[in-house]
Amino acid sequence: MLLDFDRLGALRWMLLAVGGLVALFLLLPIFFIVALSFGDSQWLMFPPPGWTLEWYRQLFTDSGWIDSLLTSVKLAVIVMALSVLLGFLAAQALVRGKFRARKTLQAFFLTPMVLPVVVLAVALYAFFLKIGLNGTMTGFVIGHLIIALPFSIIAISNSLESFDTSLEDAALICGAGPLEVKWRVTLPAIRLGLFAAAIFSFLASWDEVVVSIFMASPTLQTLPVRIWSTLRQDLTPVIAAASSLLVGSTVVLMLAGALVRRAR
Repeated sequence: MLLDFDRLGALRWMLLAVGGLVALFLLLPIFFIVALSFGDSQWLMFPPPGWTLEWYRQLFTDSGWIDSLLTSVKLAVIVMALSVLLGFLAAQALVRGKFRARKTLQAFFLTPMVLPVVVLAVALYAFFLKIGLNGTMTGFVIGHLIIALPFSIIAISNSLESFDTSLEDAALICGAGPLEVKWRVTLPAIRLGLFAAAIFSFLASWDEVVVSIFMASPTLQTLPVRIWSTLRQDLTPVIAAASSLLVGSTVVLMLAGALVRRAR
């Protein structure tokens, strides 16, 4: 018996070591990018000969980078709000609905997660060219919403499936209307699912580059598109600074989500 426990302990440490090595392998390029953003070399040289904040100063004083950053933030906030709203309505239909084509509709909503992004981007580009939405904020919102909505539906559906519907029935018996029940009972009960849907929807729009490249115009670009277009022209460390900003904001949001779930 002691031998079995020793083997289980050794296996556990082996799995932890393998997991740590895999995580290090995946995160190492990100560490390099962050280090390059503080290097004083005018080229993307690693290891940096020295350290400086010059590239962050250039990033936050260049009107082109600032406009792209504000566009990304505005777009991500709009997509997040619409994704949570539409995701809640869709999740209600998928979880509470009794119609025959429910599974088919669920598969349809999740299609953007399995469809190659470049295929979706080309299709949207061709369609938006015909209706005049390419290069507009509306086109950006629709394109990003298609990508973000499946994440929202999954998060909210999981919360609704674990929610005790007898609480809603009790509220109805006590005289509350259907909308009041949703507002005062259902939404507070599934707030963690709504919060997760908001975070993943924001990040899906914030980091999106493929669809954004097809939707962009010379006067309307998101931060990832700006990074991509600058990377094709010049290997300035400002790109590393902008990339570090993207990575840092993503990590902060993910940590915030984890802290909220742990506090709950």
